[in-house]
Amino acid sequence: MHQTFDITRTNRKIVSQLLQDLTLEQLNAIPEGFNNNIIWNIGHIIVVQQMLVYKLSGLPMLISNELVEKYKKGTKPEHQVTQEEVAEIQSLLFETINTTKADFNSKLFKNYQEYPTSVGFIIKNVEDALSFNYYHEGLHLGIIVSLKKFI
Repeated sequence: MHQTFDITRTNRKIVSQLLQDLTLEQLNAIPEGFNNNIIWNIGHIIVVQQMLVYKLSGLPMLISNELVEKYKKGTKPEHQVTQEEVAEIQSLLFETINTTKADFNSKLFKNYQEYPTSVGFIIKNVEDALSFNYYHEGLHLGIIVSLKKFI
């Protein structure tokens, strides 16, 4: 499982660098033909990781319900994100994965509600959730890179 956290952290380092290199206007831009923007994709990976790992384990998530409502599956950007929101998302990129790793190592995740993903993979435990999560984050990194080409 150590490698799973390393892969996720590496992906988030790339996302974090993109976040730092773009203006607020670029982060909020929704190019023609797209349904969302770069900052939505970044917020989304944080929210989905928390839902897959903590919520489905029956544990409190490390993020606010407001963040969940803005970035969960099925949502789209409804407002222009502020610099303060960008700073919060930036800090959550690493805080959430570092805390998740510590919680995993301390064996906090004892129960899990099985979850069938939209791509047909059935997540049966927290290990599956963490593995599926880095696949999910990789997909969204690809979307972010595509969006960057159009802004």
